[in-house]
Amino acid sequence: MKVEYRIYMGIGLFVAVVMVFYFFTAKEYGGATMLFGTAGLGIMPALYMGWWKKRMDPRPEDNENATMESARGAVGAFPSHTIWPFVLGMGAFLSALSLVFGGWMIVMGGALMIFAVTSVTLESRRGGLV
Repeated sequence: MKVEYRIYMGIGLFVAVVMVFYFFTAKEYGGATMLFGTAGLGIMPALYMGWWKKRMDPRPEDNENATMESARGAVGAFPSHTIWPFVLGMGAFLSALSLVFGGWMIVMGGALMIFAVTSVTLESRRGGLV
């Protein structure tokens, strides 16, 4: 987590410095507010990663003298191919279209999203296609 912490904190602090420079040279509130939010998007994950960095054991990636053998171990379980993220995206798309075509479309989009979330949950627990 040490490397990720430094990358996110570097990005957040860089944007914060740009924000201060931009605010005093352009004297424009809208852009400075957006840069402030962007700096927060870099600093908040960095603080979270820094908090976890203190509480977890060091990873092989954080050791500068680590070898390939030190990173050996269980990789984890990965889900198989599935259609449900696509169905969930289509439900979100239909819900967004309700802003254009009317509130009645959010019913179809919401039902499709609930169906997709339920199906992907059942599929991941059973370990097969639903």
